[in-house]
Amino acid sequence: MAQPPKLTDEQRRKALEKAAEARRVRAETKELLKTGSLRLSELFVKADENELLAGLKVESLIAAMPGTGKIKAKRLMESIGIAENRRIRGLGDNQKEALLAEFS
Repeated sequence: MAQPPKLTDEQRRKALEKAAEARRVRAETKELLKTGSLRLSELFVKADENELLAGLKVESLIAAMPGTGKIKAKRLMESIGIAENRRIRGLGDNQKEALLAEFS
């Protein structure tokens, strides 16, 4: 089995900071969706420009929408044909349109 790369303390610190920033940005985005301050269409536009948002899992995105939870998110993803491990960057145009139609 391959060993993880050897990182210097500085490289490890930078990687941890980058991961923490990604978690913070994604959590803030989900909170904005939950409160209705951010629309799904706006998120798709932002995700095209922001790699941190593009890495947000679709299941957690749907679960953050008002009136939905994990179970409803899984069922919706199955009905649209979105894989359970899909991230925003991996969505096709038809899948995005289906999600927009569901939440508009």
